[in-house]
Amino acid sequence: MHMRIGAHVLCNNVIAAPMAGVTDTPFRRLCRRLGAGLAVSEMVSCSPRLRHTRKSSLRRRHDDEPAPRSVQIAGADPAELAEAARFNVGEGAEIIDLNMGCPAKKVCRVAAGSALLADELLVARILDAVVGAVDVPVTLKIRTGPSPETRNAVSIAALAESAGVSALAVHGRTRACAFRGVAEYDTIRDVKRAVSIPVIANGDITSPEQAARVLSVTGADAVMLGRAAQGNPWIFGEVAHYLRSGRRLPPPTREQVHDTLLEHLHALHAFYGEYAGVRIARKHLSWYLKGRPGGEACWRQVSRVSQAREQRRLMSRFFSGALAEPLERAA
Repeated sequence: MHMRIGAHVLCNNVIAAPMAGVTDTPFRRLCRRLGAGLAVSEMVSCSPRLRHTRKSSLRRRHDDEPAPRSVQIAGADPAELAEAARFNVGEGAEIIDLNMGCPAKKVCRVAAGSALLADELLVARILDAVVGAVDVPVTLKIRTGPSPETRNAVSIAALAESAGVSALAVHGRTRACAFRGVAEYDTIRDVKRAVSIPVIANGDITSPEQAARVLSVTGADAVMLGRAAQGNPWIFGEVAHYLRSGRRLPPPTREQVHDTLLEHLHALHAFYGEYAGVRIARKHLSWYLKGRPGGEACWRQVSRVSQAREQRRLMSRFFSGALAEPLERAA
């Protein structure tokens, strides 16, 4: 099933969620190659004083990233967000995504992210300012409300549609719930029934079958996957295939996992440089190794490595089966 965001027609309706510290350029490129119809960038602050820091500069890079390139911005000031949207479009963004879904304390402390949901007048001002500032589609990521007692996603969705937002992603938890408990999809269904713009369902979608169930229950136009893709970027292609055919793809072979992992490591080391690349790669390696026989022992060794070549060598040995001897003696 194809999905349209403004003038952009996606190849399917399976989207990689924005995740701070995860959906950098190397990971987005990998997700797109393995089947995601769209991959949204890490959250970029709208603050002008942070714009030219190394972290923000890296988050705005789109090296060899397939179109459309979606950049998520965060903040609480309508004028600053409008200016940030214009700036990022100038840097190559083809879709601007507004973050009103992040429950992180450091974001909500400055009344940004999902904290904004408690102030619908401010939400309306932000949406009007950002949509009016750029000629590219603007999308919005929200939660179902500030708390289970005050779910207002339907009201926020109406404001988004009225402002000209092109698509709306809804995570099936409130701000207060963070990532605890299980996602609820009834509110996403109510949002879909209330607006005519595309609605993207997000939260606890961990398998092709669950993606199909969520689309059926909510009537949403697309699904957005986040944590389920950590260490498992193949899930996008698996979900897209299942939604098209009703059949599961076979899981990636050990050799395919090895090849993809090395591709990811090379990309991280090249993008960040060896020092930072090796350290950023560690969390991805922990996810790739999780649940695999011998993975925990391998992680104890590879987590201490500080050279890119040694990191790649250890992972090649693990996935090729050469680490049959105790890992501590394998170096």
